[in-house]
Amino acid sequence: MNQTHELTAFYDDRAQADAAVRRVTDAGVPAGSVRIVEGNDPSTNAGTRPEAEKGFMDKLGDFFMPEEDRHTYAEGLHRGGYVVSARVSADRKDHVAELLDHDTGIDLDQRSSEWRNEGWAGYQAGATSDETIEVAEENLRVGKRDVSHGRVKVRSYVVEEQVSEDVTLTSETVDVERHAVDRVVTDADAAFQERTIEVEETAQEAVVAKEARVVEEIDVNKEVATETETVTDTVRRTEVEIDDERR
Repeated sequence: MNQTHELTAFYDDRAQADAAVRRVTDAGVPAGSVRIVEGNDPSTNAGTRPEAEKGFMDKLGDFFMPEEDRHTYAEGLHRGGYVVSARVSADRKDHVAELLDHDTGIDLDQRSSEWRNEGWAGYQAGATSDETIEVAEENLRVGKRDVSHGRVKVRSYVVEEQVSEDVTLTSETVDVERHAVDRVVTDADAAFQERTIEVEETAQEAVVAKEARVVEEIDVNKEVATETETVTDTVRRTEVEIDDERR
């Protein structure tokens, strides 16, 4: 049975890590046996970030290494570094280790000491790891909003139309007639007296008068109706099952 070894090395930037991968694959190690784990962007995520440690620890979860080294590599990823891993056979172990170390491999012991001086706690042997599962529950909130169903607009305006009506008009005309007669003046005749007869001619003409009358009234009313509507939706909540197999 061929025994394999997993070799790891830490680098400060991507260019150094890529160069290490090329050296190893050029030496005949299959590309599928070599991989790179990328850390934080050092321009935005410099320094330790304990709350994110679990994410980097998960990335290193299947690496065969002591737990102390795993924590140190995770801190290096926090600080923007790169981890290169290569799985090789026992007969190529020493040569590949030299290719990974080269001139750019970082001495993790020295680097971890520097980080501890900056406040990094490092790996604590025997320390307990507490994890918390948040139990979440959704609540349904139902509100109201006004939705337009259209409008009713009543507008009044003035129009003109021509109407006709017949009216009977009466007019009077005065005619003066002179008749030639030859008879004896009697007492009935007011002869030799001054008299004046005045008769006025009259005529009727149409007089137009307009009267405005209200013939219709239009009322615009809004009726408000209230109804109860049942809103149904789904909400989620976290259920927790605890299997206690202690005896």
